[in-house]
Amino acid sequence: MTGPAERIEVPFAGDGSGTGELSWGMWEIWHAMVAQRNSLPIGGTSALPAGSTVEAVAAELRYLMGRFPSMRTRLRFGPDGHPTQELFASGRIPLELYDAPAGEDPAGLAAQVEAAYRERPFDHAGEWPVRMAVVRAGGRPTHLVSVMNHLVADAAGGAIMLREVRERAGGPVSGLQQLEQAAWQGSAAGLQQNARALRHWERILRSVPARRFAPSADPREPRHWTGEFRSPALPLALPVLAARTDGDPRAVLLALYALALRRIGAAEPVVLRPVVNNRFRSTIGGTVCMAAQAGIAVLDVGDGSVPAAIAAARGATLAAYKHAFFHPERLNELIARIAAERGEDLDVQCFFNDRSTLAATAPRPEPTAEALHAARARSTFRWVRRTDLAGRILQAQFEDAPEGLLMEVLTDTRHVSPADAETLARTVEELAVETALGFLAADADAFAGTGTGAAGAGVPR
Repeated sequence: MTGPAERIEVPFAGDGSGTGELSWGMWEIWHAMVAQRNSLPIGGTSALPAGSTVEAVAAELRYLMGRFPSMRTRLRFGPDGHPTQELFASGRIPLELYDAPAGEDPAGLAAQVEAAYRERPFDHAGEWPVRMAVVRAGGRPTHLVSVMNHLVADAAGGAIMLREVRERAGGPVSGLQQLEQAAWQGSAAGLQQNARALRHWERILRSVPARRFAPSADPREPRHWTGEFRSPALPLALPVLAARTDGDPRAVLLALYALALRRIGAAEPVVLRPVVNNRFRSTIGGTVCMAAQAGIAVLDVGDGSVPAAIAAARGATLAAYKHAFFHPERLNELIARIAAERGEDLDVQCFFNDRSTLAATAPRPEPTAEALHAARARSTFRWVRRTDLAGRILQAQFEDAPEGLLMEVLTDTRHVSPADAETLARTVEELAVETALGFLAADADAFAGTGTGAAGAGVPR
């Protein structure tokens, strides 16, 4: 792929400017970015409607930069490498234009541009945290590529951004922005919140087993592997489980993940880090920024049944949500101190991140047993990356995908082997489908017992 045919400089201006410490959400993602040596970019490619113009895309980029302070924020680094944030009131940002050669698919060129944007590390101090390009075919804009540094927003913040762009929302932005959040977090009230959260963490860290897994029997080089499990069955099964257990799909998925962890040998009780969207807190509701943080949940899965695990997940997630608002630097200090006092390394690097929209999706007719079996037969797993990262980690991230639900698993093969990581993913689906089939069969039997029809005739569809 050659470089862009043109670059347009788009001027922008917005409210606010200044410098300050990182907000807690920024610290959270900064730690992940440093550990994974990756800007963890978000965004992607979309087809432009017929009649789109470069001028309209430039206007959208100007709107984004002017409305959302996180888009106008860069990092500054002290002599010791300590990052702080700087918000700019105005500036200029390039919009790149790429021309697809005659006879070639512009979607293919857009995919190449997106890959290049994702692979090139962001200069956190020297460039704006968004890269945008228009791909043209025969002079006509066909695709928009927009890739952002993860410091701009988490998944929920990205959804708010897209909604406001569609509506061209005006007026003041919602909630405390990143600089304002950092100021509050350094105040007496913020320090009290941090202290409460860390007391909760300390109680857990002093009581749970230090290690999540025994050493892997199949360590690999490179050490860290990422796999993708694509499941058409999970979006069908999870609502069935949620309806029968009075749990929301997110708690159901967490419970299934905890049970699957036990299946591959995780210590009891299961200790994991659910990523929490902190926007239920009124001061940051509606903000486009990094507000998500990984809390800590302890699940006693009891007899191993799915309903019991879901009940345990409901209680554990309430506590995790309440205490997932803290200074990540202070948490690291706490973990190091308690590990020293216990005389053993503490492993709290087992993460659960549900970025899917299942919890917000409108109810749909329940699937048939045949549909569940057929969907499960279409599931696929493949390894997509192998690299060496800093430290131990096991992370499962769930996202919407055209073919169902995508579960991305990042494993440290010294602690969870590639085979166990794949088993982990497939077990989440297995438990969901088998439990859903059990509920549907019980419904069919109950309906048959009423004498109103043949077995299964009254199963909701």
